[in-house]
Amino acid sequence: MWKVTPQAFGVLLSVCFFGNFVLGWFQRNNVRPQTQHNEHPRSSSDSQDQSCLCHLTGVLDDCFCDVESIDLFNNFKIYPRIQKLTERDYFRYYRVNLKRPCPFWPDDGHCSIKDCHVEPCPESKVPVGIKSGNYNKYSQAANTVPDMSECQQAKELGAINNTLSNQSKEAFADWARHDDAQDHFCELDDETAPDAEYVDLLLNPERYTGYKGPSAWRVWNSIYEENCFKPRSVYRPLNPLAPGRGDDDGEGFYNWLEGLCLEKRVFYRLISGLHSSINIHLCAEYLLDEGWGQSVWGPNVQEFRQRFDTIETKGEGTRRLKNLYFLYLIELRALYKVAPYFERAFVNLYTGNSQEDGGTKELLLQVFNEIKSFPMHFDEKSMFAGDKIEAKTLKEEFRLHFKNISRIMDCVGCSKCRLWGKLQTQGLGTALKILFSEREIQNLPEHSPSKGFQLTRQEIVALINGFSRLSTSIHQLHNFRLMLKEKR
Repeated sequence: MWKVTPQAFGVLLSVCFFGNFVLGWFQRNNVRPQTQHNEHPRSSSDSQDQSCLCHLTGVLDDCFCDVESIDLFNNFKIYPRIQKLTERDYFRYYRVNLKRPCPFWPDDGHCSIKDCHVEPCPESKVPVGIKSGNYNKYSQAANTVPDMSECQQAKELGAINNTLSNQSKEAFADWARHDDAQDHFCELDDETAPDAEYVDLLLNPERYTGYKGPSAWRVWNSIYEENCFKPRSVYRPLNPLAPGRGDDDGEGFYNWLEGLCLEKRVFYRLISGLHSSINIHLCAEYLLDEGWGQSVWGPNVQEFRQRFDTIETKGEGTRRLKNLYFLYLIELRALYKVAPYFERAFVNLYTGNSQEDGGTKELLLQVFNEIKSFPMHFDEKSMFAGDKIEAKTLKEEFRLHFKNISRIMDCVGCSKCRLWGKLQTQGLGTALKILFSEREIQNLPEHSPSKGFQLTRQEIVALINGFSRLSTSIHQLHNFRLMLKEKR
């Protein structure tokens, strides 16, 4: 039997008190005692790993939605479905002209890096319903009009045209082009042009190709400095093309931005969000190794930190990432608005394979149903809501600025970067077209195509793939968050 003396009891009490004191100190200061598996304290660089994401939380500016709600909704509901949808034949083939000359400065040559190359898809591989060229026809019946009927139609049109002078014909053609372009926010490629080719998006994934430097930055510099309603006296923070401005913390820029009307502020945030999304794709699919003739692609945490870390970017990184979430909400809202257009029974995503087409539309409607369940949509009615004349002028200015940005994509020197830049820009342009066509969509006829609102197949493919890229970016942010935690 142990005999407890007053001296022993006092020693035991002292040990307990000291042990509780030490434990409490560790808990308050978040310090872990070193063990066999943690022999080295965290370095200062490791403690910064989370700094680019720890502030990415809470409510976004200019809307009533928080980052956490978007993460849960996207990563568990939307992302898996949108990935399956973009693998379907209707959405994987995109017709694009990658040889259009840059309209703003002399072409400085295309990227010679092998990973910049885009492999076009032979037309023999493209589903027959897609390459038929009837981009505004939705049903099989509409795509299989008898040749005789089309010839007869052409003959009648030719007879009418023969009564017009050449000058009148040109005027009618100009009016038709003008009317058709009024709701376009993008410079659309002519799909009938000799240089337009089909590209299989699954075989040409968006990756970091090595394309960088002055040529790449000139594109983004032109977008930000000349097309974001910004006076030249206000400098965008951390502009690599502006020597000596790297120390600017950007407060002057953001003070100016907050003083803008909502529409112009939204415009900048859309472009910044698109830029951030593209940067995340490049960090997540980075060329890690080219050894033994086999390229290895994967996430590059250091590259991600360089582009988004709070310290590396002097506080700019979190703003960029929040703009990505803002852009996601804008395109999500557009999909919500356009759902009735696709829900009509006669609308089929036609490839010529009825089983494939039925499955594709079913997947698309599942995506729409999930989007309808999201409770915190962006309210676009707050935009262009002032004086009608001023609102109309501002809307047109908004459209022309964005259309100009779509033309700048033809100045990208890397073919693969140009492909994905054009597609994502056109996807956003189509989303804007939808948001500004609410009345036309509400008045859609149930059993026939509408003359007031139409989407070409090119626009539909860009819209869904563009939103898929944003969904992928948010999913990849989750992966980077996990990788950064592992480094702690």
